[in-house]
Amino acid sequence: MTLINDHYSYRVTWSEDDSEYVGLCIEFPSLSWLSETPESALTGIREVVGEVVLDLEASGEEIPQPLASKKYSGKFMVRVPPEIHRTLAIQAAEAGVSLNRMASAKLSR
Repeated sequence: MTLINDHYSYRVTWSEDDSEYVGLCIEFPSLSWLSETPESALTGIREVVGEVVLDLEASGEEIPQPLASKKYSGKFMVRVPPEIHRTLAIQAAEAGVSLNRMASAKLSR
């Protein structure tokens, strides 16, 4: 059963091992659906997710929130080796921008 308000993140890719397309859902990493066409792989994984969500609801378990509806703060910490930190700091200073702005620009590429 496909969910009415299905806002989950799906992707379809080719599985060389299975010689079929595989439908995946980011919020449900343990689920997949194999099929001969990308369209039916997407339909299949959406139906499986719908069934799992109904089962989770029926048992009172937590249902994963769609990534698209989550709110993000815009902050996260990244650890890098000291030499990369130094290089980025120098590049930021040379460009006349903050280290945060330099790192953000590089991550967005």
